[in-house]
Order: sequence, then structure tokens, then C-alpha cells
Amino acid sequence: MTFHDLNINNQLFNALDDLGFITPTPIQEQAFNVVSSGKDVVGIAQTGTGKTFAYMLPILKDLKFSEQENPRVLVLVPTRELVVQVVDEIEKLSKYINNRILGVYGGTNINTQKQAIADGVDILVATPGRLYDLALSRVLQLKSIQKLVIDEVDVMLDLGFRHQLINIFDILPERRQNIMFSATMTQDVNLLLNDFFKSPERVSIAVSGTPLENISQQRYNVPNFYTKVNLLTQLLKDTETFNKVLVFVAYKRMADRLFENLDERFHDELCVIHSNKTQNYRLRSIEQFRNGDNRILVATDVMARGLDIDNVSHVINFDTPDFPENYMHRIGRTGRAEREGQALVFSTEKEQESIENIELLMKMTITVINIPDTVEISTDLIEEERPQIKEHNNPFKRKDEDAPGPAFHDKSEKNSKENLGGSYKFKIAAKYKKPKTKGDKNYNRRNKR
Repeated sequence: MTFHDLNINNQLFNALDDLGFITPTPIQEQAFNVVSSGKDVVGIAQTGTGKTFAYMLPILKDLKFSEQENPRVLVLVPTRELVVQVVDEIEKLSKYINNRILGVYGGTNINTQKQAIADGVDILVATPGRLYDLALSRVLQLKSIQKLVIDEVDVMLDLGFRHQLINIFDILPERRQNIMFSATMTQDVNLLLNDFFKSPERVSIAVSGTPLENISQQRYNVPNFYTKVNLLTQLLKDTETFNKVLVFVAYKRMADRLFENLDERFHDELCVIHSNKTQNYRLRSIEQFRNGDNRILVATDVMARGLDIDNVSHVINFDTPDFPENYMHRIGRTGRAEREGQALVFSTEKEQESIENIELLMKMTITVINIPDTVEISTDLIEEERPQIKEHNNPFKRKDEDAPGPAFHDKSEKNSKENLGGSYKFKIAAKYKKPKTKGDKNYNRRNKR
């Protein structure tokens, strides 16, 4: 099947032709008619399979020209980076279509976004928090929304956006088409479907955990952090093989720690993204990596989720993810658009259980390869790897993290007060009676005598 068979209009076909796309991906092919029908839709497909075009092609095909100011299509995504990316994808498809596209997200001047909304918009791409702020300000009117798209909904729920999504549903028109795309079907996603979707039709391409066939997977058993750094450094020296490398770490502090260790050797080739970095820094890092200015990008799971970066030669799991689904999302960054990809995972002894869970989900074994002899095996340990000292002979040692510090002391007896509750005010009233006259300040004293 080609895009001609999907019965799209000439404007969309010309835009796809300019992008060099001839054949739709399975999710694009199967979702097109379902989304076009106007039914509520749930699309399940792995990252890198073209989900953005899967919902935007049928939406743009039926979106008529309009001069009204209020948006008619709302796309919700979990992160700022995804807002920028989705806006860029829609603009590519809209090259020959007269429509207005706007992306809004937190961390930037809200007044600038208010002005852009007031100028008129057809398709609004937003993060939930900033969208709700704009709606409460009354600048953004959502009464004309015909289609609601929630992209990467599983990540959105993981990030705690459920209540914000519910608030947004309350201010949207009841008569609308709901379109949801996700890489995994979780219990939280099911609850959201049952509460707000009307008999949604499901389009599922790949079972969560099915490895992409064009991605080669291997793993190293590595004793500790610094040995991982030495191994990674050794691999990255081969610039011809490792020409565009995405390195995943477990959390923000680990990302900074790894960046500092690699910076001296790969300073001009290295960039990093995580949620503590400024918006401009993050966008610049992604663009430099996408354009090939930087060869290595260190990232946390949430920041890199859903990012569409072409020609990633290797995904390296510096830390083995706790949740096997996250491993699938990570390796989906390479081998995109049916290209060959390489995925490596470093695992310590503590991470072996996570490896077993990943292999169980994929129903396959990841090949173990030996660490090269040229890699130094370090004996230094970072704070998280050092064994905790337990004082077995100190039975009185407090284990509670909130235990009082060295400045703590018990109250003296004279400072201990009885909690008299509601009766206290009556005792005070009886002791200090109200004067009979305004000027008689000595009434209470005389009365006591």
C-alpha cells in the first residue's frame, strides 16, 4: 500500500512526497480510516512507528479552511520537547495547506502565548499544565474543539497529569472525537478510557514488549559505575561505528555525573538533557544532536520519550531500567523507519533481576558479550554502590530518617502545657471576668478580694 491508496488530498500527498515518504507505516495504514470515521480511537504502537502522522493525516485531510479564532484541534503531549517536535511535524504536513498551528508549554512567557492565541489558531499543541492556565485566563476558548488527541498518554499518567487531564475534559465540549495514542496499555490508561471515551475502537500494531526485528541487542555485565564509564569511553572512541549515540541513564543526578566524567574526553561531541536543565538548553542539545553537531546525547527516560531523531546508530542503556517497558521505549530510538539499529545495555549484579524481567517481556535472551581486555575494571564505588554500614551491637541506634538531630532535648516540666481543648476558654473567662463598666479597670482585682 502507498499513500495514494489512503485517498488523501493532493496537498497532503505533495507534502509527503517532499519528505520522501511513499509507503505508510502499519499504524498509519490501519489508523487512517478509523480516525477519519469520527469514532473515538485508541492506537497502541511502539515508538518510532510514525504515530504523529497516523493521527494528523486523517485530521488534516478533513480540516476545512476557517477564519475563526478559536482552535478546532487540540493535541496534548507530556513534555515541552514533544510540543516543539509535534508542531514541527504538523507544519511539514501542512506545507500546502492554509492553517494556523501553535505550540504552548510552561517555562516560557505566558503573555506571549496569550497574544499568539488571540491572533487565531486552528491546531493547538500543548502540555496539560500550560493549557489549563491559558484556559483559566479566559484568553483560550475551547468551545470549538472538535478533535482531542492525547499523545504518549502512558507517560502523561506516569508524570501525574491525570487530575489535570480530568480538569481539561471538564471544560471541553462533550461532542468531540477523542483520539489517544500510547506505546503501552497500562491499568491507568484503561481507567482513563473507561471514564472518558465512548466505545473506542482499538488499533494495535505491536504487543508491548515485542522487540523490533531490525534492532540488534547485546549486553555487558559490568561491576560498577566507573567501570561502566571506562567501557563507554572505550566504545565511543570508535567514531565511525558509534557515529550517533543516545545514552540513557536512570535519573537526573546520574546524567550530570556521567556528563562530567565524559566531558573531558568528548567535550565537543557531548550534550545532555534532563528536566533540571533550562528549556533553551534542552532544545539546543536536542537540535545539536539531531543535526550531527554533537555525536553523543546523555538523557533520562522522560526527556527522550517520543523524540523523533533520525539515524541514531546506537542506544546504550548505561543503567538497566527498572521497568521492562522503558527498555522497549529506549531501544525504539534506534532502528527507526526500518533502518538497522544497535542496542547495548550495561548491567551490574544488582540489575540482573531487571534484565530477567526485560527478557521475560520480550520472550528472548539478550546476548552477553565480554568486556574488552583494554577496559580498566575499577574498584572505586559511587555513593549509591557503597555498602551500608550496619552497627549490629548498637540496639538503640535510630533507624528513622526523621529522628531528631543532636540539638534535640525534651521539654522541661515547667514548659509542658496541658492541652485543655475547647474548655480552656471558659476557664480563662471565669478567671478574668469582664469589667462592669468601661472605666473600671480594677474591677477584677477588687472582686477577687
